[in-house]
Amino acid sequence: MRVIAGLAKGRRLKGPSGTVTRPMTDRAKEGLFSSIAAHVPGAAVIDLYAGTGSLGLEALSRGAESAVFVERDRAALEVLRVNMGSVGLGGELVDGDVEYTLSTSLAARTVGPFDLAFVDPPYSDSLASVEAILSALMPFLAEDAIVVVHRLEGEARPVADGLGAAGERTYGTATLWRYVKEHT
Repeated sequence: MRVIAGLAKGRRLKGPSGTVTRPMTDRAKEGLFSSIAAHVPGAAVIDLYAGTGSLGLEALSRGAESAVFVERDRAALEVLRVNMGSVGLGGELVDGDVEYTLSTSLAARTVGPFDLAFVDPPYSDSLASVEAILSALMPFLAEDAIVVVHRLEGEARPVADGLGAAGERTYGTATLWRYVKEHT
């Protein structure tokens, strides 16, 4: 696993042991960033269920202005801290549950609005849970924000009011859905 392009191109990223965190493959990440390339430079990014930080760090390497990483798993947090330090492009780490962070602590801070959001929950999370996270994320999104959801191939597409479908791509056993925040 590595940073594919930009300032930190080629930098190796650590991965946690165990199966709780499942980093996106380089092939899927490269395809994803090719599809959103025009939206990354200067973007404010939020990486929910950040794991290794691979997506947010890739965005920073490609010119995103800022990134907030939200993760609660202890092993993933340790690896994420190491990866953020080794890449050296900054970012803010929030140690906590995504749902709680969106409902309380993120609302109390002056961050966002986010132009780009990565939502990569555990495959074991239900469709309803993913849709609830997308709904809770909506107030923190800029107009025309891009949201990317990573789920197990074959699952139903999550939906949320105010998010329009903008693309779908399957890589092996994973599906990536892109959305655009609709004008209100």
